[in-house]
Amino acid sequence: MVIEFPDGMHEYVTTPVKRVLRVVGRDIFYIETLNSRYRLEVRGSETAAAEGTG
Repeated sequence: MVIEFPDGMHEYVTTPVKRVLRVVGRDIFYIETLNSRYRLEVRGSETAAAEGTG
């Protein structure tokens, strides 16, 4: 799995993914691998741009 950040950086997850959970009604995901857990929040480019200017 490759996670790409808005600034162009990447993170590579090479361990097998055990499960993916999603928060109902939101674009928030919890990804569990054999040895780690990740919280991913998917945002539109308009939201990210508005939060970055402040």
